[in-house]
Amino acid sequence: MLRSLEYTQQPWRQSYSEIIDVRSPSEFAEDCLPGAINLPVLDDNERAQVGTIYKQVSPFQARKVGAALVARNIARHLENHFADQDRDYHPLVYCWRGGQRSNSMAQVLSHVGWGVTILEGGYKTYRAYVRQQLEHLPAQFTYQVLSGLTGSGKTHILRQLAQFSVQILDLEGLANHRGSLLGQEWQGQPLAQPSQKHFESLLWQALQNLDPRKLVWVEAESNKIGQIYLPPLLWQKMKQASCVEIQLPLAARIAWLLKQYPHFAAHSDLLKQKLESLKSRYGGQKLREWHSLIDAGQGHALVGDLLAYHYDPAYQRSIGRSYQPPALTLQIPDLSEASLEGLLDALLKCDLVRGGMGLP
Repeated sequence: MLRSLEYTQQPWRQSYSEIIDVRSPSEFAEDCLPGAINLPVLDDNERAQVGTIYKQVSPFQARKVGAALVARNIARHLENHFADQDRDYHPLVYCWRGGQRSNSMAQVLSHVGWGVTILEGGYKTYRAYVRQQLEHLPAQFTYQVLSGLTGSGKTHILRQLAQFSVQILDLEGLANHRGSLLGQEWQGQPLAQPSQKHFESLLWQALQNLDPRKLVWVEAESNKIGQIYLPPLLWQKMKQASCVEIQLPLAARIAWLLKQYPHFAAHSDLLKQKLESLKSRYGGQKLREWHSLIDAGQGHALVGDLLAYHYDPAYQRSIGRSYQPPALTLQIPDLSEASLEGLLDALLKCDLVRGGMGLP
């Protein structure tokens, strides 16, 4: 059986065996419906090939070539992915606009005997829905901003709060970036940030899981994290939120940053490359000083100088321009387990958090 479904019926909340994205791998990588898998009926090269024939030869010839490619790809999926599916298998299938690609896959699966649903309008309608949601959904929540100079452990503290059932919105986690010049996440190799579209999908899903009756803790960010922009409404709500500031001594901040960015010690050329973007602001002489510290393995001195010349002044300007003055300031000597325990206890006991958690 073959049926179609409008996106506004929110199909992923129903009981589908799988959500199948039949677009090309590059389209899928940019963004997709939550939980979808990619079984392309045309890969990127094939899609480009058919498009070229369509423009340079004729639409008829393009359809013939495309049909052959689609048929072969669907046959391969039948022999592999679908081979072990039972009679009750019921997938949701979509492409870019709910057109030929999704219908090609759905028709074949339906003829096998499976119940198949096509998403009307395809990914395009999902994308429009996410954008529309982000134009009003952030306004449903009351935010509490955690601020502090670079190296204050804000992201770590935020994630520790989540262990105590406090609601958090981890924007740096969603953006796969630590929100600074050197902030690209790293696990052996630099990891790419999600596309803007996929970040917005992840953000929408995160907001969907939050309770509007409780506070949402969020780190003080600019409206841009790496290459990702925050939705205007969320950014506006964050700027209006109450702030709690964390203060640490400079030595503790340096120690924390050296611990968080150990990969740069082993990749000095990459570190120098990243610092090149600061040359126009601080001059060639200062850049050469930083390079010398890198070459000499003077990580402590380098981080201290970067904080003094770049990070701290930039953060002070940004926080003063964008956020409310802190309603509460908490000082800790370092980010050791003992210090964090005391800090978290203070945060959990403050009136804002108690009210947000529904505690008396």
